[in-house]
Amino acid sequence: MATETTLTSAKAWSPDITAFAASEVIPDALVLQTSTVTGRIEGDEPAVRVAYVDDAAAQFVAEGTEIPEDDPALSEVLVHTGKVAQLVRLSREQYSQTGTAQMLSESVRRAVIKKANEAYIAQAAPVAPAVTPPAGLLNVTGIEAGGAVAGDLDALVDLIATLEGNGATPTHILLAPDAWASLRKFKTATGSAQTLLGAGTTDATKSLLDLPVLVSSAMTAGTGLVIDKSAVVSAVGEVQLAVSDQVYFNSDSIGLRCTFRFGANLVRPDRVGTFTVTNPA
Repeated sequence: MATETTLTSAKAWSPDITAFAASEVIPDALVLQTSTVTGRIEGDEPAVRVAYVDDAAAQFVAEGTEIPEDDPALSEVLVHTGKVAQLVRLSREQYSQTGTAQMLSESVRRAVIKKANEAYIAQAAPVAPAVTPPAGLLNVTGIEAGGAVAGDLDALVDLIATLEGNGATPTHILLAPDAWASLRKFKTATGSAQTLLGAGTTDATKSLLDLPVLVSSAMTAGTGLVIDKSAVVSAVGEVQLAVSDQVYFNSDSIGLRCTFRFGANLVRPDRVGTFTVTNPA
């Protein structure tokens, strides 16, 4: 009896699958820009176990005296993942048109980034015993809540100071588009036309208090998030693209599928903080 292989079986049994490193095809995804990628896993049940140490306090000891023992806490945080997916169905004739494949690839890339960003920031925490999709950063217990940034940057300065007091080294500020716009309207004084953040006509990059600013529609309107990248750990898989002409065989159509598995969690939630921005009158 002959052995069936991927060379002899129908394409439905071995569809064309192309895998890309996420950093190559969706480099703008927030999980890649603002977290520490620790590995990759496949499946809803397994998790990446990230070890960390709660430091014990060092102390002075007198010469010749016994050094007391310390007992630092050896802890871990679990990173579960969820799969973002999209399936597109096209007639064979449409798929074969010039430019269709390229435009679809761009469309799928945008859709994956949009959903991944939304989940990374605001995905609701799963209800036990479920572990996936993992909670977005805003729904992890223990993050710092800053006040409203209104008229000046004092509240944001205070929040960053609080995070630094917790041991953070902030690396990014995430802002909703309208929150960034409101900040750009802040003036140096009442009645002045001079903006607090500069005219904006020569900006090379967005920055605030020496931290890079990322503007994303995944953020809730009027809000911001200060992140220490080292406090956010993630598991990120490949972006996989598969094309099959068999799944819709009876309609002479093509199926295009894209999947991306990722997840994130906070090692030290008190090193990430939220704030709101009040639009100036």
